[in-house]
Amino acid sequence: MERLPSPHISLEQWRCLVAVVEAGGYAQAAEKLHKSQSSVTYAVQKLERLLDIKAFQMAGRRAILTPAGDMLYRRARQLLEDSANLERAAGKVSAGWESEINIAVEALYPTWLLLESFERFGRDSPHTRINLYETIFQGGPDLLMSGQVELAILPEVPAGSNGKALPHTSRIIPVAHADHPLHQLGRQLSLSDLRKHRHLVVRDTSHQRDSRTSTVDVAQRWTVSSMATSIGAVCRGYGFAWLPEDKIRHELTSGLLKPLPLGDGDARFAQLYLIFHDPEQIGPGVRRLAQIIEEDMLQAGLNL
Repeated sequence: MERLPSPHISLEQWRCLVAVVEAGGYAQAAEKLHKSQSSVTYAVQKLERLLDIKAFQMAGRRAILTPAGDMLYRRARQLLEDSANLERAAGKVSAGWESEINIAVEALYPTWLLLESFERFGRDSPHTRINLYETIFQGGPDLLMSGQVELAILPEVPAGSNGKALPHTSRIIPVAHADHPLHQLGRQLSLSDLRKHRHLVVRDTSHQRDSRTSTVDVAQRWTVSSMATSIGAVCRGYGFAWLPEDKIRHELTSGLLKPLPLGDGDARFAQLYLIFHDPEQIGPGVRRLAQIIEEDMLQAGLNL
């Protein structure tokens, strides 16, 4: 590994430079830093001497930045901010906050709400990395039970695990493009009507794929690997699909997609659960992220 060069300038010298600029002079900087004026002056002069740069020029009793000094000031501020962030991150680690969190989330869960939760968590622990696995059917339980993720949001609780039901259920409805032939029939549809058209299905992400990804026995079927692809295909009129209502709210509101009239059995509901891989070994970061997810879903107040 290449050896890093040793810095010639200390953080304290950079701090003195920034203080002189922002306080408006050496005397004011000394007061702000609780130092003697001579020590602040010496620190800045030593910095200038080591770099062979004149950072300030005096205008009366006021220190004015030179163009080179302005560049140093901006870089020094960033350096001090990075240093403070590093110290905060180290404090999180020393307090037991994880440097990385792995979470599996069933594709039924609203993406926008999940991202808002991630953003909120990032304000609490900006240096904790999040690895998201978007799963279908048994893909999530596989990751959870194998320990590849510490936390999961799933439509069912794997055997041997305990899960906490989230405040809302996911409503899944059959839809097709507004101009799809199924909408032209002008009546309540039957399964035999559906069998005459292409069904769009999202593939199970587990290693041992589940046959439940197929919801209607049809001759024409496209099986895709993501919910986004399925939604895109339906929006282009390539077939019909059962999709989470929350994920297609815009398409439904705009009229691009319309629910298929299947009668009382048209909608399906999936309860979602928050599940830890090992409830007895939950780190503070995982616990906080789970808390935020629950709070955000409750606050959203959606029938997901």
